[in-house]
Amino acid sequence: MSAALEQRARQYRSRMLIRMWDYRQRHHARGVWYRLRRLLTDASHAYVVSSHDAAQLKAEGFAVEAVGTAIEPPKIIVCAPLARVAGLASAREVPVSLRGDLLTATCLVLVPFDRAPAARQP
Repeated sequence: MSAALEQRARQYRSRMLIRMWDYRQRHHARGVWYRLRRLLTDASHAYVVSSHDAAQLKAEGFAVEAVGTAIEPPKIIVCAPLARVAGLASAREVPVSLRGDLLTATCLVLVPFDRAPAARQP
């Protein structure tokens, strides 16, 4: 094998090792930001709420998103409809983006986009 071919083979193996490591990290610490961004893309509104209101939503059967526990400090992130969030006394709307208001909150409620099918026009 020529020296140039050996060099190309080493570079290829190096890229594959890095790619494998990146892929493995998706389910660990490095993948947290990907999963959080993915969760935020499905949200039309975000609200900061008190821990009491978050516990109330959890008791009503709304699921707590797992990505919130992977962040340090842990956050309670719940997805609920807008009609339910409007009834919470402590709800304060924040922009849906990775900014200080959202990242410093300990309890978040995300309102998913309305997935109702659009009416067909003739």
